[in-house]
Amino acid sequence: MPLLTRFSPVQLLAFWERWIDPPASLLGRVVLGLLVLSESLICAIWIFALSSLGEGYALMALFPYTYIVISYTSLLLFYRSKRFEYFTFTQLVMLLVIPFFMQWIVGGFEASSGIAVWAVLSPVGALMILGTRQSTPWFLLFIVLAVFSWATNDIFAGYALPIPKYTRNIFFIVNVAGLSTILYFVMRYFEVQKAKALQELDYKNQQLVEEQGKSDRLLLNILPKSIADRLKKHDKRIADSYESVTIMFADLVDFTRISAGMAPDALVDMLNLVFSRFDELTEKYGLEKIKTIGDAYMVVGGAPTPRPDHAEAMADLALDMQKALAELSVITGKMLMMRIGINSGPVIAGVIGSTKFNYDLWGDTVNMASRMEHYGLANVIQVSKSTYQLLEQKYRFEERGLVTVKGKGKVETYLLLGKTAAATDDKSSVEAENIPEKLPSGL
Repeated sequence: MPLLTRFSPVQLLAFWERWIDPPASLLGRVVLGLLVLSESLICAIWIFALSSLGEGYALMALFPYTYIVISYTSLLLFYRSKRFEYFTFTQLVMLLVIPFFMQWIVGGFEASSGIAVWAVLSPVGALMILGTRQSTPWFLLFIVLAVFSWATNDIFAGYALPIPKYTRNIFFIVNVAGLSTILYFVMRYFEVQKAKALQELDYKNQQLVEEQGKSDRLLLNILPKSIADRLKKHDKRIADSYESVTIMFADLVDFTRISAGMAPDALVDMLNLVFSRFDELTEKYGLEKIKTIGDAYMVVGGAPTPRPDHAEAMADLALDMQKALAELSVITGKMLMMRIGINSGPVIAGVIGSTKFNYDLWGDTVNMASRMEHYGLANVIQVSKSTYQLLEQKYRFEERGLVTVKGKGKVETYLLLGKTAAATDDKSSVEAENIPEKLPSGL
């Protein structure tokens, strides 16, 4: 049976993926394996060449023999014990020492055709397997042995056995070309794996940026942007005081009657349609939606970003919400009406919760805004006296009179009808100034 048929396609694919894209530990083993295989090959060449020169050269052949025996014995021990670090150390030592010993025993640099250059595989292998810091001692040892060989070369040359010039020239070509080829392909393989690792890192970084964007968008759906930015800067406690803001509560009238008989998904779709339109208007006027509770909608102006025209922006929002609700009534086929209550004054604002953040407002101003809505009328915008005083110069009101409010007694309230003619004209003139002049025809 052919060898490949013993493995399933899944196993073969897994093996191939591990080979072309190995993890860091496997990459080190592959690099070291290539170096050992290369050194073994050159040792085999030296054994064959020295043995062919006669009996006097048999002693020289013991060193390459010794390298091969020790290398593959350590490989067997590593395979059994799974101690890769011992195998690495043994091979780096052998890669460093054996080429120098062979050069010395053969008779120096010239007689051995510079075989000691193969020792450079030791610091190169250490660099790729162990890293920059741990490879430094191996490189320094290589330099020490190289200097020692240079200083004692004449001594070893005096004991050199006669090796034919033709054989020395062949060994020189083998040493230079073989070492260069091995270094090139090892470094190329290492570079390919590094490029894949960098590409994978870029992909992970891109995913991280995308996930960060999703988290930021989710946070902005829960909290105002300025508050979200403070939380991301590890502002542990967010509590602010505002001297003057405007708060609006809006609530669907007879929602229980409207929702009776509606399927759950239809009911949710209708509420989503209504509140999505309100969200668009809130963003248009630069106001901040605080929350929705059932069919109620709460908005604040002047917090968390203070603005002097918070009451005017809220009044414009309330008027546009009435128009939008009338349009949505036609679209949904339901008679949609709202009570809207507005109040202005000081509040405390902050973030509460440790797992589910919630930006909220507290104070008597909030309570009064809620009462304005609760004691209001269908399709009417009811405002408190404090809000009326901020808007009376630019908006039209109808005085409703005193309304009995729980916990407050009789409270003076007003019904917002729309902008005054002067305010409407002022707005129209400002918009007209921003319209560019019409270009002459033909240009």
